[in-house]
Amino acid sequence: MLLSSTPPESWGFKPTPRALVDDKGEQVPANAETVTSAEELKALNAELAASLEGGFTSEYAEVNGVRLHYVTGGQGDPLVLLPGWPETWWEYRKVMPALAARFRVITVDIRGMGGSSKPQSGFEKKSMAGDILALVRHLGHEKVSIAGHGIGAMVAFAYAANHPEATEKVAILNTTHADQSYYKFPMLPNPGDKGPHRWWLAFNQVAGFPEKLLTGRYRHIIDYMFGLSLVDPEAITDRDRDIYAKAYSSAEAIRASKGWFQSYQQDIADFESYDKISVPMLGLAYGTFFEYMSQVFPQQGTDVRMAEIEGTRNYLVEEQPEAVTRALLEFFG
Repeated sequence: MLLSSTPPESWGFKPTPRALVDDKGEQVPANAETVTSAEELKALNAELAASLEGGFTSEYAEVNGVRLHYVTGGQGDPLVLLPGWPETWWEYRKVMPALAARFRVITVDIRGMGGSSKPQSGFEKKSMAGDILALVRHLGHEKVSIAGHGIGAMVAFAYAANHPEATEKVAILNTTHADQSYYKFPMLPNPGDKGPHRWWLAFNQVAGFPEKLLTGRYRHIIDYMFGLSLVDPEAITDRDRDIYAKAYSSAEAIRASKGWFQSYQQDIADFESYDKISVPMLGLAYGTFFEYMSQVFPQQGTDVRMAEIEGTRNYLVEEQPEAVTRALLEFFG
């Protein structure tokens, strides 16, 4: 989900130019992508994990009724990282090696994402926090520190809210948990309203339709979302975007990712039942959303700290990895 600071000029979509060619060197339309099979995605994740410094490996675990894919490496206290949409564990590629010098890093594809299974249900963030707890126990840990961005931030918040005994500290990156304010997002923005207009929240509620539009063509929405919010478009390269597009290319993957949004009503009800977060909580954001988080987080936790990450909007992990790494090391270390 995109909740960000002061938008650029008109929040115009600025797609990254790309040239697709077939095996004969002929140009083909951008919507002619192919659907990536589970085996192809498994091999890709293994290759990507091995490419990172720090001895990272791509692993799988059957927990809480789902098969979770995670990438792990490093030594020390366990640190769980949860990605957002439309990304995967690869979102953290620039920070994982530095964090692995201090922590046992465990970066997880949440339920429905990337190499993890795509069930029909269980996308409430409270349920997904149960997935992470089961994985933590499977790996032999009693307590972990946890950080999340976007949808992953909601899961991290729910983890700390529901399992404080298993939480050392929690960091929330640029996205607060869904609450009553989500019901106030307009379907049609007023003239002059600052963007972005979060049309994708409603789009992902529609049964069957996004799959028909985007199967094999998810690169279009990848480019749209990044074009909407990146300060530096090159921070997420053409190759990175293709990696994400492969993970979301199938109808099954699109249907599962919609589950994160379709559970918002229950997520909001769950949020209203939570006590304040009792473990130390860090909020990372920039600009107007940093100001917003600074106002609401003291109401949501008993030990709250904030750090502003400049030179970015929504995709701070990929756009400002050094600043994010410093903030996480200072907080968790």
